[in-house]
Amino acid sequence: MKDDSHDSSGLRHSLKQRHMTMIALGGVIGAGLFVGSGVVIQQTGPAAVLSFLITGVIVVLVMQMLGEMACALPAVGSFYEYARLAWSDRPAFGELAGFLTGWMYWYFWVIVVALEAVAGATIVQFWLPNVPSWSISLTLLVLLTLTNLVSAKSFVEFEFWFASIKVAAILVFLFLGGLYVLGLWPGVSASVINLTAHGGFAPKGIVPVLTGAVAATGFYFGAEIVCIAAAETAEPVKAVAKATRSVITRVLVFYVGSVFLVVCLVPWDSAGMKTPYVSALNVIGIKAAAEIMNAVILTAVLSALNSGLYASSRMLFALTRRGDAPRSVAKLSRNGVPIRAILIGTAFGYAAVVMSYVSPDTVFAFLVNSYGTVALFVYILIAVSQLRLRSRLEREDPARLRVRMWLYPYLTYVTIFAMAAIVVAMWFIPEQRNSLVLGVASLGFLVVAYGIRLALGRKPQIDTIAQEPHGYQET
Repeated sequence: MKDDSHDSSGLRHSLKQRHMTMIALGGVIGAGLFVGSGVVIQQTGPAAVLSFLITGVIVVLVMQMLGEMACALPAVGSFYEYARLAWSDRPAFGELAGFLTGWMYWYFWVIVVALEAVAGATIVQFWLPNVPSWSISLTLLVLLTLTNLVSAKSFVEFEFWFASIKVAAILVFLFLGGLYVLGLWPGVSASVINLTAHGGFAPKGIVPVLTGAVAATGFYFGAEIVCIAAAETAEPVKAVAKATRSVITRVLVFYVGSVFLVVCLVPWDSAGMKTPYVSALNVIGIKAAAEIMNAVILTAVLSALNSGLYASSRMLFALTRRGDAPRSVAKLSRNGVPIRAILIGTAFGYAAVVMSYVSPDTVFAFLVNSYGTVALFVYILIAVSQLRLRSRLEREDPARLRVRMWLYPYLTYVTIFAMAAIVVAMWFIPEQRNSLVLGVASLGFLVVAYGIRLALGRKPQIDTIAQEPHGYQET
């Protein structure tokens, strides 16, 4: 099928399999891995490896659930539609679940856009120290907004190369770090002494491991973008299935493997853990480590910013199809790009960037502290949707189940329980309690907004799986 083909939504089928694979990988490899992992290690010790393993397994399981639903019911809006359809026997609850899923996901990514713009400015100042950070933030936002406005293909080509650089950087790090730890590096003996030499493997006990798992949740978020991007591929089922498998096989290696090497190379309680990957490269003896990693981190930041603009605009576009957002937002350009949806997300990003300088301790702090919890809520809703939708598919149209969740329903229940346990744990962890409260406040705001929408006359719809075509949904 040609690149300029499109479905009933108006979105172009311009994304190829190589794009989808890199979107899946690139979405999950963000600046959080290169920078935020050091914070988790400092709070946890070498046992931070377990924190990333726990969260990584949860993300892998959620991605398998999404892969199952996306291959069975490929739809514009992906899990937004699945949440609604899973509860279609209870239409009022189904509409609420879809509304909350869609808007929380949009909220998460527009905040990410602002955060990455601010982070990008900090990194660029490494080379341009005399340039005001706010001007750099706005410049980055403008450039990537223009990229997304051109076409989906321009977004995905940028993302493909951003992701390729990140993946290559991690592979090189894993290779060099592995040689060093195994004693295959010139003049070095095999050693993992840093795993236990500074107070033991878990010097602060098991609770910080759980705290680290909570913090790591936001680092992994992003792999699900591939299910949204499927709306702009010619073969969504094949693309999602293959991209999902790539995430499952590689995410744990990239995250858990690289964090393991970091704690082997750098003492967890040293000052060097503020810049974990730079410090690890310095231990190995790589010259210009700071310059190299800053370039990689900048790539990761730009990738996350790019993905945020894309994901938020497509989710907002999907929200318009069910009346959860104004129809006027759905306007497409000649290239099949939802211009207004992109500009709205960008405008929110601009406002948040301004708040980061004008009100860093109030408005911006609220955004920063709430978005991670919101991401966790989205994952919980995805898992619950899969639990219900799978049973309906088996009853009504089992032929659609071309990709299946492992050990259904047991692993789904385990995943839901694990994520619920993380939410509960946040209340008992002082460092996370504020994030939980603000995340719940954001959820409460959306529930009120939904109530207002109902008061304006919008009535829930009852849909069955049989009504959903084997392609993208008609409206």
